[in-house]
Amino acid sequence: MTDATTIGAYGQQIEAATVRMERMLPGPIERLWDYLTKSELRGRWLATGDMDLQVGGKVELTWRNDELTGQHEGRPESIPAVHSMETTIIRIDPPRLLAFGWTGGSDVTFELEPIGSEVKLTVTHRRARDRGQLLGVSAGWHAHLDVLEARLRGGEPPMFWSNWTRLKADYEKRLT
Repeated sequence: MTDATTIGAYGQQIEAATVRMERMLPGPIERLWDYLTKSELRGRWLATGDMDLQVGGKVELTWRNDELTGQHEGRPESIPAVHSMETTIIRIDPPRLLAFGWTGGSDVTFELEPIGSEVKLTVTHRRARDRGQLLGVSAGWHAHLDVLEARLRGGEPPMFWSNWTRLKADYEKRLT
């Protein structure tokens, strides 16, 4: 996606093990909340799975990144075609905030703030266990947000794996 449709095209490393990304997306806020919390909509840009929307509630996420754009391309050999994770919600304030745990003891927070007809989405991934995870989640969130933005704006998302691979190389240079 272009810088014109984002607050900052790239995530910012705000602490040693934390990356934050911001996007301005078409509203209303309830629409974005649905794309975060409803399996069918979330599966169009990130991962499917049930969410029990309460603190301590179970979150199931199943990624099928090969299927996100409808375009066939090669996936990096080290990454499986299907990946699943189960975790719990640690904070929730519908429709403005959702936070849940992540593999390896890290966590991710989604914050939604209406600004005119758009919504600022802030994604913060904290406590990455090492540089490898920080690079992976930075490129991953960025690539997934590119798909979300394209879907919400009615455009065609970029090919996921090509975009992710390019972004991972970019974040390798950007992150300390």
